[in-house]
Amino acid sequence: MIFWLVCLLALVGSAVICGVIAAEKGRSPLGWGALGFVFGPIAVLVIAAVPKDPNTPERSVREVGAGVRLLLDLGPLVLFFIANAKFGVFTGTAIFIAAFVVALVVSFALTRTLSALQLFSGFLVIVMGGLTIWLHNETFIKIKPTIYYAIVSALLLFGLVTKRPLLKSVLGSAYPGLDQTGWDKLTRNWTLFFVAMAIANEAVWRNLTTDQWISYKLWIALPATFVFAIANVPMLLKHGLNTDAAKPQELPPE
Repeated sequence: MIFWLVCLLALVGSAVICGVIAAEKGRSPLGWGALGFVFGPIAVLVIAAVPKDPNTPERSVREVGAGVRLLLDLGPLVLFFIANAKFGVFTGTAIFIAAFVVALVVSFALTRTLSALQLFSGFLVIVMGGLTIWLHNETFIKIKPTIYYAIVSALLLFGLVTKRPLLKSVLGSAYPGLDQTGWDKLTRNWTLFFVAMAIANEAVWRNLTTDQWISYKLWIALPATFVFAIANVPMLLKHGLNTDAAKPQELPPE
């Protein structure tokens, strides 16, 4: 029963992510959604590598209020916290996967776009959460944030060293007017922050209980991300950030 539940969650989540990416690239959402449901994460990797149709018109990005964005960012984690307390980590993980996929769908429906960070995080949630339930081993869901932080920090560092503005390509619309020096400093800051968060996650899950680890994620890791994002604002303003044209942007998900 658990095996088939994991398979269903993974296939449905993959179908949603494939459909969203396909729509962004001017491909058939229904067709790729069907492929995602049949082939799972393999289809996600394939559609991610498919080039965008050059004839695809640019989508107009809709803005959502800060309250709605906060609910979409916090909702899955809060449900994970509550479900774990009532039913245990494995049921909590299943609810977390479902809630995360729903949050992605709602976010796309409201804004007509999803960031690469959101899609990557969704992919990891489905894969690592699915392995947690399937193998009945909570280690997988615990190391998911470490993997996310490590890969994203490595990509940001690569972009910084090679002068390829990876962070700008993801968050450019959120920081209008920011000069290149500002982007370099912001990339450096987030790289160091993600490295620190990866180390912290490893220290917490290896030395504390599962309940304490989940509490850490909700009450320490997430607020720390908010505080860190706000702490960068003075530096951004010094490097040309246009606050009048800036758009609200989701925090980097885990």
